[in-house]
Amino acid sequence: MAKENNDEIVKRLLQEDSDFRRKHDEHRDCERDLKKMEKKPRLSASEALDKKKIKKIKLALKDEMQAIIARQK
Repeated sequence: MAKENNDEIVKRLLQEDSDFRRKHDEHRDCERDLKKMEKKPRLSASEALDKKKIKKIKLALKDEMQAIIARQK
């Protein structure tokens, strides 16, 4: 049996692994929130802080998802 590529692994995990699916959904939500913030000409101090927090959360989620994918190979 041939090894799955990353896209196939992600597709399978989204169907079978609720933790991976939760991380994926949260990552997508972070991405959406960041895109909204980037459309603003200026951010308030609290919005700038929120943006930094969202970026850190998004990166942590990506790292966690990559670790799950790596264990599947």
